Amino acid sequence: MKYLNNPLITIITPTYNSEKTINSNLNSIAEQTYQNFEHLIIDNLSSDNTIKTIKNNNSKKIIIYSEKDNGIFNAINKGIQKSKGDIISILHSDDFFFNKYVLKNVVDAFNLNGVDAVYGNLLYVRRKQINNIVRLWKSSNYKSGIFLKGWAPPHPCFFANKMSYDKFGFYKEDLDNASDFELMYRFLEKNKISFKYLNKTLVVMRYGGESNKSIKNIIKQNLTIIKILGINKNILKIIFFLLFKFLNRIQQFYKR
Repeated sequence: MKYLNNPLITIITPTYNSEKTINSNLNSIAEQTYQNFEHLIIDNLSSDNTIKTIKNNNSKKIIIYSEKDNGIFNAINKGIQKSKGDIISILHSDDFFFNKYVLKNVVDAFNLNGVDAVYGNLLYVRRKQINNIVRLWKSSNYKSGIFLKGWAPPHPCFFANKMSYDKFGFYKEDLDNASDFELMYRFLEKNKISFKYLNKTLVVMRYGGESNKSIKNIIKQNLTIIKILGINKNILKIIFFLLFKFLNRIQQFYKR
């Protein structure tokens, strides 16, 4: 599809007691060379100084919604519903843009290629030492069937147009930490939306988020993904999926 030369980006950030990390998120957004965006904060009634910290930022582009939610993906869905943008970005409160050119590079990719989605690479860093790199999730071009090999774009680096959400649906909130995988699988594999892989690091994530903070969460997430892929009754496909996913993750520690 064709875009305006200056499309509006909606950045959605769910927050809950995020005062320790939110400043790096806000600063990385404020310094973007591309400034046609709105930043929606969907706060789950934080009891710390999260809201105060955000308000101290004094940005007219930030809109705060503070009310009880039913989890991260419920918060994100609220943000999508409230968004006015042509393009949706999900940037969690622990995460921040890699450099000041991220939004400019993403918009250029949308405009030059006329696609429905753009995704790139993700850098993991230590939670308390953001200059200490843990691993680089370098993605690749999507090919039909590649999700069965443990492939998926890094979700924080996945930008999709609002039209795709309106047409193919929002996040399924009953899938917990696999909701992001399911949405990207639904968009790319099931509905074949057009895309551009941007071979650039777009987002920095503090290691130890909700999906990878414990072995239990990792196992639960993979069991759900196996069901999403429809291979839960095929032991060979399960082994194939887990093996390729493991090899892919191991490589990320050496591609820094």
